[in-house]
Amino acid sequence: MILILISVSVSCTSEGQSETPPIQVTAGLHSHIEHLTYTIAMSDTSNNERITRSEEEWKELLSSSEYRVLRNKGTEMPWVNEYNSLYDEGVYVCKGCGQPLYSSETKYNSRSGWPSYWAPIDEAAVEEREDNSMFMTRTEIICSRCESHLGHVFDDGPEPTGLRYCMNSAALHFLPKDNDES
Repeated sequence: MILILISVSVSCTSEGQSETPPIQVTAGLHSHIEHLTYTIAMSDTSNNERITRSEEEWKELLSSSEYRVLRNKGTEMPWVNEYNSLYDEGVYVCKGCGQPLYSSETKYNSRSGWPSYWAPIDEAAVEEREDNSMFMTRTEIICSRCESHLGHVFDDGPEPTGLRYCMNSAALHFLPKDNDES
């Protein structure tokens, strides 16, 4: 492998002078949310302007597991997901578009194995749809801006709402409040 790398680097030079290849900027995984900080996300929690992307664009922006959850309504495994046990102060944004969805202030341990919240940051941040999959009727929660699947809501949550927004970590990106660069 090292010999291959050496031969490739040698073949990229001309008469002993190295040439620097032009830098190409391409969109990659999460490039659409890399700039977000807690302050930026929280500066406008009511921007619900629709974002539409082609399936090819979604596949470029998301990992395969994120794509399966966000675009194909998948569900990740309970207990072993990234945010189930995270209780740091901050905001959870949609991994598809960066819209602020849930505050750490409404997160609680539902003992379900998935991150759960008793309310979204703004009621307009999420939309409900009837979901008749898995031989039952549930209420699916999607991002109101990019229509990505986030999880489901149930009526067995704590006060003051009595709701449990049971979300997939793969659909969320956490922005910590204390690491904000403002």
